[in-house]
Amino acid sequence: MKIADISIGEGHPLALIAGLNVLEDEASALECAEKVDALGSKHGLPTLFKASYDKANRTRADGFRGVGLERGLEIFESIKRKVQIPVLTDIHESHQASRVAGVVDALQIPAMLCRQTDLLKSAAETGKPINIKKGQFIAPDDFRHAVEKLHGFGCQDVLVTERGTSFGYGELVVDMRSLKRMRAFAPVAFDATHSVQQPGRKDGASGGERQFVAPLARAATAMGVDALFIEVHPEPAKAPVDGPCQLTFDELDRLLSEVGSIRAALAAANS
Repeated sequence: MKIADISIGEGHPLALIAGLNVLEDEASALECAEKVDALGSKHGLPTLFKASYDKANRTRADGFRGVGLERGLEIFESIKRKVQIPVLTDIHESHQASRVAGVVDALQIPAMLCRQTDLLKSAAETGKPINIKKGQFIAPDDFRHAVEKLHGFGCQDVLVTERGTSFGYGELVVDMRSLKRMRAFAPVAFDATHSVQQPGRKDGASGGERQFVAPLARAATAMGVDALFIEVHPEPAKAPVDGPCQLTFDELDRLLSEVGSIRAALAAANS
């Protein structure tokens, strides 16, 4: 599949999808996009910037949701103009699809909404590439049906993202076999930050175990994924959403260096 000028899939370089969990203001978003772009270039990875303009699925009604649709699109336009990096963001309602598609390079379907037929249809009809996150409640082999929906609605540029499977209450587990299984029907990204999330474990908000982000990302790279999805923040402890799951820029830099070594070793072994 292809997003802007970035080809993702078998035979192409590992792609990096990185950025903020949620937009907080224009200045911090621009800074993050610039740093993500620079790190991608440093490590030779084609890179997309990601962020949400609205976190519509907060556990509590008073949870921080972001800057909203209109302001979010203004910020994305600024990022594309000033940083010149492709942008990906998620939509939660069908009526948002065409409006958002007019600004960003790819649409994302959240995990909890991955089976919503009308949402998939509206996203596909924009003509934009789509990253669809596998719901925590869906087996990897069964996820082909969501991809087939998108194909049926006219979207052929589909990326699927693994972000863990519900394991009891408040825990996620990653079955690395899912990465191979889903590659049978679409290019696969691994969401290393949401996979360490602990839903609802932090007084009505999500907790997380940041120390497992890098090991899981390294393992997914060794499994041969097509893209890594990683959220970063200058001060994760102060991030308004999912801080316990996010990396600093220095941590991302080190991880990408490790990922590069793994990819090089795989290439040498297969040559």
